[in-house]
Amino acid sequence: MRIQIIGGSGTGKSTLGAFIGQAEQIPWIDTDHYLWTDTTFTEKRDVSERFSMYEADILSYNDYIVSGSVFAWHPDGFINRDLLVFLSLDESVRMERLIAREKARYPDFTGSNEFLDWCRTYHTATDPSMIGTFAEHQYQMDQSISPILIVDASLSTQLQYQKIIETYDRLSLHP
Repeated sequence: MRIQIIGGSGTGKSTLGAFIGQAEQIPWIDTDHYLWTDTTFTEKRDVSERFSMYEADILSYNDYIVSGSVFAWHPDGFINRDLLVFLSLDESVRMERLIAREKARYPDFTGSNEFLDWCRTYHTATDPSMIGTFAEHQYQMDQSISPILIVDASLSTQLQYQKIIETYDRLSLHP
């Protein structure tokens, strides 16, 4: 089982990835681990370091669940996946989730910041090379050699998981 989950910030990729990893007892790979050097998400790793960390993980696991993308710095990223899952969510709900997360994460949060300003460009950015945008995600789906499942991220994590596993099982029976 090799499944990758993509979608805008705040759609619940990490939550769903961790859930599936635990439920299926397979490694959960969070691509933020490759991108950021710290949990405050302020310092990025250089591309060569991301790539070597990524390669070591991918080569060491037969099965995995991935939350997030490596496409912007490694376009050939997860080409061996069995299923690409795109989490879709109403924009106002997504932004509410992000604002709540920023409030919880940063005690000095004042209602907006650079990250949220960037998140607001998710649907307006048109360059597919811009990481974390709908344009990038649409390009990945257009280029995907694996099947794609679009999942409503407003569903409970359990229901999202069930939809993914049902699709994966159906694909495994009929390759």
